[in-house]
Amino acid sequence: MCKVRLIAAVDRNMAIGKGNELIYHIKDDMKHFRGMTMGNTVIMGRKTFESLPNGPLSGRRNIIITRNKDYKADGAEVFNTFYEAMFACKFDCFVIGGAEIYKQAIKFADEVYLTEIDDECDDADKFFPPLSDMGEYLEVEREHHDGFDFVKYVAVQDSCPC
Repeated sequence: MCKVRLIAAVDRNMAIGKGNELIYHIKDDMKHFRGMTMGNTVIMGRKTFESLPNGPLSGRRNIIITRNKDYKADGAEVFNTFYEAMFACKFDCFVIGGAEIYKQAIKFADEVYLTEIDDECDDADKFFPPLSDMGEYLEVEREHHDGFDFVKYVAVQDSCPC
């Protein structure tokens, strides 16, 4: 059975991006993201993939979702729907963005890892889906840091159809 995990850094309003870029670059968050996703499959949208400064994330299986049936990317697998990508991963995967992919994936998420940043970005244009869209989830871990918390939410029941 696959385990779908979402991972994101959000501000108080669930903002995640602006102009196809992250709104926050917190060294400890980047280190946490790398540690959580290393050795795993990461699923992302085309725009998120194209925003990566060094191409595919090393040490991880990179899966891209795009509606463009002719899209190719060195070092990554390409699928046209979230369902195809989810079934292709077979085991655990981390959904890493962007906003549209999070919206598609949230109903299948077994776990959600949020870096909750104690700040607000007034001109953000991309948002993580409201936690209420997740169904029944419980906060099971919270690690406080100066200006942000690492928080883990777990689904009350299994949500993955694979």
